[in-house]
Amino acid sequence: MMKIAVAAANGKEGKLIVEEALKRGMDVTAIVRSENKTTAKKVIQKDIMDLTREDLEGFDVVADAFGVWDPAKMYLHSVTLKHLADILSGSRTRLLVVGGAGSLYMDKIHGLKLSETPDFPKDYLPVANGMGQALEELRKRDDVAWTYISPAAVFDPEGKRTGSYTLAGEEFTVNEKGESYISYADYAIALVDEAEKGNHIRQRISVRK
Repeated sequence: MMKIAVAAANGKEGKLIVEEALKRGMDVTAIVRSENKTTAKKVIQKDIMDLTREDLEGFDVVADAFGVWDPAKMYLHSVTLKHLADILSGSRTRLLVVGGAGSLYMDKIHGLKLSETPDFPKDYLPVANGMGQALEELRKRDDVAWTYISPAAVFDPEGKRTGSYTLAGEEFTVNEKGESYISYADYAIALVDEAEKGNHIRQRISVRK
């Protein structure tokens, strides 16, 4: 039975990842700062920054669903991800990161990011830049079996669970209607699929409907 821990499990995406993993019969542990609000029975009640190497021993996968919106706290994306990578360094535990769409590339030569395009919403720039910086730092790690999973441009917390998605790579893609969309629920399916398969070690991938 696969053992998975979900960091920031009380968040909207974290809860759905917990639910999806439990549906598949996985051994799931929620990592939460406060009272557990997920469906997981096993809990580590700690701030991410207080987690130790010993806390995460024995897990096949750690899913990092951490996110902040306060522009003054964007540095926490890098700080928390580095801490998780540090305590997983050299272990066989894989680290799956709930990433952002802003860092997806708009061209084959990877010279332009979605967040750098003229129509990118200014309100989302801080989080796009914060998460993008964390990704760039993660790319330098060859001591951790990480996978960074970017959602579509429209990442819908209230969207339906359809059970299907399209897997893509580093470049921004759209569906046949020209849309870049994924629900939180379908993203959770994609992440747990990746947890099961482990096909993209030290790679950034992306998912959309």
